Amino acid sequence: MNSNENCCFARLLKVIDILQKNSSGDVCVDESCTRPFLGGSPNVICFNTRPVTFYTCNGSIFTANYQVGNETRTSSVFRVENIDGCCVKCRILEANPDGSDASRAYLATNQFITINLDCICVISCLDDIIIDCL
Repeated sequence: MNSNENCCFARLLKVIDILQKNSSGDVCVDESCTRPFLGGSPNVICFNTRPVTFYTCNGSIFTANYQVGNETRTSSVFRVENIDGCCVKCRILEANPDGSDASRAYLATNQFITINLDCICVISCLDDIIIDCL
């Protein structure tokens, strides 16, 4: 798969990327699973991130290492940042240690990876969230 047109995952991730980039922060109304925007209910400001996880062809969840100070951590949750053909650039997300607010379940890191979608067999979308300081 060499082009964006032939790569179903690239098309899916491009939609997520567009939704994230067009997130206006306006109030959202639609609650359906097929809502064409990021968001929640009329009382919630629209979310700006649809976190994703990837699974390799052998069924293993894809993980990436990232650094916090001198500590190496691992994450399996990512934010789509850019798609180029069958490659996707993702921001690594880390679990929010203050797990009290589900809409802020993850924090953005300043570390990125590029994934060849030819090596991915499954993409799973998690609940939409708010990421501060993008």
